[in-house]
Amino acid sequence: MRKVGLDDTIVAMSTPVGEGGIGIVRLSGPKSLQIADRIFVSKDGGKPSSYKTYTVHYGHVAEISSKLPKSARRLPVKIIDEVILTVMRAPRSYTKEDVVEINCHGGLQAVKKVLELAVKNGARIAEPGEFTKRAFLNGRIDLAQAEAVLDVIRAKTEGSLKLAISQLEGDLSRTVDAIRDKVIDIASHVEASIDFPEEELETAQRATLAASTADVIKKLRSLISTYDHGAILREGILAIICGKTNVGKSSLMNLLLKRDRVIVSPIPGTTRDAVEEMINLKGIPIRLVDTAGIVETKDSLEREGIARSKRYLALADMVILVLDNSTELDKADLSIVDLVKNKRKVVVINKCDLARKIDIKKVRRLFEGEKVVELSVSSKNNIEALEKTISELVWKNGFSQGESALVSNARHKESLDKALANMLSVKKAIDEEVSPELVAIDLKEAIFNLGLITGKSVADDILDRIFEKFCIGK
Repeated sequence: MRKVGLDDTIVAMSTPVGEGGIGIVRLSGPKSLQIADRIFVSKDGGKPSSYKTYTVHYGHVAEISSKLPKSARRLPVKIIDEVILTVMRAPRSYTKEDVVEINCHGGLQAVKKVLELAVKNGARIAEPGEFTKRAFLNGRIDLAQAEAVLDVIRAKTEGSLKLAISQLEGDLSRTVDAIRDKVIDIASHVEASIDFPEEELETAQRATLAASTADVIKKLRSLISTYDHGAILREGILAIICGKTNVGKSSLMNLLLKRDRVIVSPIPGTTRDAVEEMINLKGIPIRLVDTAGIVETKDSLEREGIARSKRYLALADMVILVLDNSTELDKADLSIVDLVKNKRKVVVINKCDLARKIDIKKVRRLFEGEKVVELSVSSKNNIEALEKTISELVWKNGFSQGESALVSNARHKESLDKALANMLSVKKAIDEEVSPELVAIDLKEAIFNLGLITGKSVADDILDRIFEKFCIGK
């Protein structure tokens, strides 16, 4: 993102490109109302600059000639579109600047013409995420909340939306700030002993600081421990359905998707490429992948499909290994078992509506301590048990989606890890009665690293990396 100030006025389309009922063009900045005056002709004869905040007005966007007499200014030279205009005055707007939103018809040309007219009259096209960046720079939201805006937009399940809203409301920020304030309090006592040598840390003071430091360490560890669950809600997991040919992998995927997405055939090797879809399984976003059956083959296309299956397996967070109840375990099955031995997995024994030939005792020995679900995809028998088993495996160590402060962002996790390392170093230094000057260095680092999360300490390059992920118009 190029370096820009807050003294210019930006404009962008805030709805997806293409045909639709409405296309919204948003202006933000000190000249928003002036620009709106130049391009909007109201049916009530008023001008946007005279409107009260949070008011909505009907009229037209038009090219207005400045050469017309004052009495004729309501007559446009060229109408662009029939619109609804909304005024939101600073500081009570998304960006804390004057904001004007123009609701056009959703066709591409209408919105494009409104954008061009706004630029012609003094606005510039916004950078990706610049509206939210201005909300941060103007102090309406902190950096963690700004990132949560994108998480709300990208939420894949009710659980991921709930987490994003929680962070947008400031739950994580308040937790981090409370820890940071405690570190600042510790630092103030240490700095006092440096500035006033006669107040050198005594044994009782060291004990108090050590206890406070231990409490901060405990809180940091507790917050960091939520990352695995938070990241799952935010990013989802990659689950691979694998097995040899003709065991029912594609049928199982269709059943979990609750629609016919993958071609199903009794002919072995029908699936030759990986098929990926996103599902919401009990609130968990899962990237579900149906892979080609892993067998020995001379067919070049089938070999490429198998190679892709193996690449997916290497990346998988979870494996759903499908075995055939109606056939005995063979070399192909055992080869796949070896491929997934170190993966978190659910073993599915499919076709349980047919006569059993698989050695179930051998299966349970092979997968001792792991989940084995017997079902029939064709009769849709026991699918609920499989979904429950997958959910339990994801939340293996227990988890409540009602927890208010969860870490879900890798950037936040990195900063917390660094702050924890700083505080562990502080604790060691206090215990070993190291010079206060050295203790103060680690405390300052911890304060800085915690500040990176909410934006109290942040560099321009970090801001650029965060906001360049946003779409233009948000």
